[in-house]
Amino acid sequence: MAAKKVLAEIKQDLDACVGKKIRLRANRGRKKVVERIGVLEQTYPHIFVVKLDEKRCEARRVSFSYIDILTEEVELSLCSEEEERRVAEAGK
Repeated sequence: MAAKKVLAEIKQDLDACVGKKIRLRANRGRKKVVERIGVLEQTYPHIFVVKLDEKRCEARRVSFSYIDILTEEVELSLCSEEEERRVAEAGK
């Protein structure tokens, strides 16, 4: 029961960040860690979707469950204005 409450809190926190630029750090196993910047596009009852800023393709979307955050397989942090500016300049 407590886990459901924690997952609901995680979703609620992410709901407030929809549309904002975030830094995503995902542990993909066997010492493979992926770090990307993207926009938190949408939250759903069991998953959330991030649209990655990729130079190679138009738009790449990845989805994760709230459990991934709880188990620390995925870490999210809001990008500062300075980071957003650097990313925008690098994309030009």
